[in-house]
Amino acid sequence: MNPQKLIKRVVVTQDTVQLVENENKLVFIVDVRASKPEIKRAVEELYEVEVEKVNTLITPQGEKKAFVRLKPEYSASELAVKLGIF
Repeated sequence: MNPQKLIKRVVVTQDTVQLVENENKLVFIVDVRASKPEIKRAVEELYEVEVEKVNTLITPQGEKKAFVRLKPEYSASELAVKLGIF
């Protein structure tokens, strides 16, 4: 699956900003058919970072939300700035 199509958008809420700062995580809305390895590969390709872990859930609206933890040598805050979150 094409990484641009797989990752739909970045989620920006008060809670996700805290995840960026405290846990080095970013939150994305992704294609519901995307697997965790596909999400990991897409984030690594699109943003040139290394991903430590991906957790997913389906929201009550039927969207798939991916919590992506970056490896310690990469900063979620720096990536958030590049993405225009901060």
